[in-house]
Amino acid sequence: MLRLLKFILLLIVIIGASIGGTMLFLNRTGMSSPAPAGQAAAPAAPPVIPAPIFAELEPFTVTLYGETRNRILYTAITLRLADDASRKQIQDYMPEVRDRILKVLSAQELAKIQTPDGRQALSGAIKAELSRPFAAQLPGPQLTDVLFTAFVVQ
Repeated sequence: MLRLLKFILLLIVIIGASIGGTMLFLNRTGMSSPAPAGQAAAPAAPPVIPAPIFAELEPFTVTLYGETRNRILYTAITLRLADDASRKQIQDYMPEVRDRILKVLSAQELAKIQTPDGRQALSGAIKAELSRPFAAQLPGPQLTDVLFTAFVVQ
């Protein structure tokens, strides 16, 4: 009888340890039991990602003067803008936008713009030039990026 009592007690301890270990494991891995019906978790709404705003410019062709010979740069540029007001401002001042970009492009050195770092620097120079206000009473457009969609040096 004593042996049977010890066996039942040992069986209860093993079952309890098993249940406790399983609960501990599930809580650590995040697989805990579902919440009671009154405490249903509200589904999280996915974050709203705004649509990108782009202004595609007509391609540019510029002569680059080198030490030994001149080369032609053909590039297409797309501007990524922060808001619609900036896109409207770029469209309204397009002749000045193109003039500013042409001045930046024609001032480039051939050896520099043929490297990835040189193109990155060119992108930064165009961004800085176009971020300046077009009129004294207006703020400059908010550019987030200058993208080269074509870039050919011949």
